[in-house]
Amino acid sequence: MNETVAIIGGGPAGLFCALQAAGEGRNIIVFEKKPAPGRKLLIAGSGQCNITHAGGVADFLSHYGGHGAFLRPALMNFTNRDLVAFFADRGLRMETKPGGKVFPETRRSADVLAALLAECAARGVEVRSSDPVLAVERKDGDFIVRTAKAAFRAGVLVIATGGASYPATGSTGDGYAFARPLNQPTTEVAPALTPVYVADYPFADLAGISFQNLAVTVYRDGKRAARGTGDLLFTHTGLSGPGILDLSRSILPGDVLRVTFLPETNVEAVRDRLAGAVAAGGARQVKTVLCDLGLPERFVRRLLDLAGVPAGETCARLPKKARNMLAASLAEFPFRVSRLGGFNEAMATRGGVALDGVDRKTMASKTVDNLYCIGEVLDIDGDTGGYNLQAAFSTAALAARHIAALHAPR
Repeated sequence: MNETVAIIGGGPAGLFCALQAAGEGRNIIVFEKKPAPGRKLLIAGSGQCNITHAGGVADFLSHYGGHGAFLRPALMNFTNRDLVAFFADRGLRMETKPGGKVFPETRRSADVLAALLAECAARGVEVRSSDPVLAVERKDGDFIVRTAKAAFRAGVLVIATGGASYPATGSTGDGYAFARPLNQPTTEVAPALTPVYVADYPFADLAGISFQNLAVTVYRDGKRAARGTGDLLFTHTGLSGPGILDLSRSILPGDVLRVTFLPETNVEAVRDRLAGAVAAGGARQVKTVLCDLGLPERFVRRLLDLAGVPAGETCARLPKKARNMLAASLAEFPFRVSRLGGFNEAMATRGGVALDGVDRKTMASKTVDNLYCIGEVLDIDGDTGGYNLQAAFSTAALAARHIAALHAPR
């Protein structure tokens, strides 16, 4: 049996699978088209590498859209605690921040990559950088991996090329092109975890203002299509922040996003709260009363302007029509989506290798013997907060476990 394991892609999934599968006579080769592996890992978390999230496996499952059940075996086989322990054993300790995000104590993605590469080297993994794979084919039960420099025969092939987001890092959707000729089904891909551009956007000069824990409801053709809660950020051209990025998988151009600008309240509660605050305000300025609700002053000034309310207007003199306009703005301000950010801005990819063609207990293809698909090349896009990197490591570990069990020397 050919004991060479060819892994296409030198990102976190590919490197981790390589080092986990190494040993017992297996020849592990990682093909990386960039001059050095881990380019996308280096920019993860703005270079600080939010590597995973706190909590148990059950807490993770709801953070992958409708695909949490597929990931359950991988996450149970290699948990977030296992991931933290792996790096701690190699001198890189992790810390959990308020909210549950987990980072290396050094806050350096480069340290995570260095630990992976050091372990690959220690276990005899060959990493071939600047050697892009051009084509893959099956021949006599093996895989023929063709690069610009040579052709390699492998008994096992792992596609770990990532998705199509941040193409400058090397994630350009190559994995789908390798999977299809092998008759491994794929789904249509689109950007995920991406900002939203807004038509007739009224807050361009307020870019940088952020809000915590707001409810955002997506309407399509007048009907509610999705809803999410999270932090929101004004940009120069629209909306971003974790709450918007996580919800972006459910947003289409033309949708209307209605934002409730007071946290942890519903529409009616916002209207009642504003009415009560104004009624009790008397001679106080409306601006002051709104700021007392926890709203940023610059945002309040803009809301008053949009409602036609003079900046120094008092609560006692506020017309009912203007009060109702302010209540509507705070309760469900409408933003019409012109488009979503493209792959250059997206943190992840929606779509990819179809999950119904992959065994979730092994990450092996259901149709092609000895083919494995791991990481973001799969049709999985997790929320922000470390969920996508954890999925990359967990699927890699599960595939490596199966490879090592099936391809141990006799």
